[in-house]
Amino acid sequence: MTPSLRAQAPLFGIILFLLLCTSCRDNRPEIHSIYPRIGSMGDTITIRGSGFGNTRNESFVTIAGTPPTSGAYLHWTDTEISLRLPEFGEAGLVRIHRGRSRSNGALFTSQTGLPTPLLGAYDGTEIRISSIEPASGPVGTLISIMGNNFGSSRDASRVYFTWNPGPGLATEMIEAQDLDFGYEFWSEREIRVRVPDGASSGNLELVGSRGSSRPAFFEVSGMGGTKTYGDKRSYAFSYLVDFRFLETSLPNDLYAWVPRPVTSSSQRGVQLLDSSVPPFIENYRGSSLFQFTDALPLSGWTIRVSYVAEVYSIETNILNQAPPRLNTASPISAAYTLPSPLVPSDEDSIRALATQITRLERFPQGRAQRIYEWLINNAGIQGEALSGGVLEALEEGLADSYQGALLFCALARAVDIPAIPVAGVLVDRNQNTFPHYWAEFWIDGFGWVPVDPALGAGSAPHDFLLREDHVQYYFGNLDNQRITFSRAERPLTQITPWGRTLGRERDFALQSIWEEAAGGIESYSSLWSGVTITGMYIY
Repeated sequence: MTPSLRAQAPLFGIILFLLLCTSCRDNRPEIHSIYPRIGSMGDTITIRGSGFGNTRNESFVTIAGTPPTSGAYLHWTDTEISLRLPEFGEAGLVRIHRGRSRSNGALFTSQTGLPTPLLGAYDGTEIRISSIEPASGPVGTLISIMGNNFGSSRDASRVYFTWNPGPGLATEMIEAQDLDFGYEFWSEREIRVRVPDGASSGNLELVGSRGSSRPAFFEVSGMGGTKTYGDKRSYAFSYLVDFRFLETSLPNDLYAWVPRPVTSSSQRGVQLLDSSVPPFIENYRGSSLFQFTDALPLSGWTIRVSYVAEVYSIETNILNQAPPRLNTASPISAAYTLPSPLVPSDEDSIRALATQITRLERFPQGRAQRIYEWLINNAGIQGEALSGGVLEALEEGLADSYQGALLFCALARAVDIPAIPVAGVLVDRNQNTFPHYWAEFWIDGFGWVPVDPALGAGSAPHDFLLREDHVQYYFGNLDNQRITFSRAERPLTQITPWGRTLGRERDFALQSIWEEAAGGIESYSSLWSGVTITGMYIY
């Protein structure tokens, strides 16, 4: 070897060593997040990160040094692992072992090791929770809360559960929802309430006119998958309706049902910022009811409302298994599998098609996915608004987002999957809004799962930020580029039996009545504006 080569040999060795070390670092598994971070033996946790390997093979996980059995692993990809927790101590590090590589450690805590807070002395007047039965259960479980001073009726009182959106976001509270038949019974000493969609293990509180209870712990268990929220976005927005009276005589009344944005597990912090006139009833079945009395000829009436809402994206990971048996029959299944004027799930053509599409699927989530895939491949979903309902869309082989959402619900209900249509607006990159419709289906023990057939089919406004993986993404997941105004059909009852009602099809809410004229209103005109974004904040 020449002197120059001998001099360069150590340099080559160092470079080779650095390259090998870099390769080792690149291939080392890395944990980015664990959800949830507190749990008990038998619970399901999801580990997200990179470098796990596409299949488990000889790789494994340890929690506080304890590896689960092979049967505990539910899902393993290069970026995500789901498994059932083995028995372990109060706390410990979670690590991924692949070959000779070991990941960084992420702390996980056992629920059994958490301290129980002392309730202190009871003075006899405060709201007090003494017990919860059962003490744990999945979403949709009916639980009994026992205690004192709950109030003889619910009125404005509410039961709140912990809402844990996922890594990087603060834990908040979520209320039991009327849409999910959340409240079954209320008395001074007992409340029967259902665990709401989006609830997580943590504090349960009762808030009412007498104050707030001290928190009690409730464990949400047996979820059969994970649901996480992220990409928080705040919208400030307004909309108005303008009435012009032409021919009138006294007495007369005009009523307007102005849609309110909904509160749900993914749309939170909804607040009314301003209303140009006070409502007659602030919240009447999800709408604000306004009344104008004794309108004169050639007069006018304008209602303008402004709101703010926080919208989160949703990502679900549903394990392919039968839903758990809840401790009571689910009223959600009973209510949202029935046919309705908009969702004719009892039609022979709908039943036959639904059976054909789902004949090879055993589990409800699999049947729902087959329906979604059939819609985006065969229903001819397009962006242009069409006329007609579900049956017309089937006959013509064309559908818009309205028909696509209703058709999904009809086919799902026809095979006993609870499903509801959802209405709102999409928000494009220029902050323009467009009426839009999608759907949700219910899985006992897991909750509501979003589905957007129109966006899955690529039918989006020109400047809307549509994901490249839209076909896969919009089954089970949903973006934050939307504001929701109604979940499920909203049947409203007219105020007076002799009133003349008016509905609005394919607008941004699914309510049966928008206007009602009574008495001496012979003719008038109305103009409903679209939703205008007045501010947006991306976190």
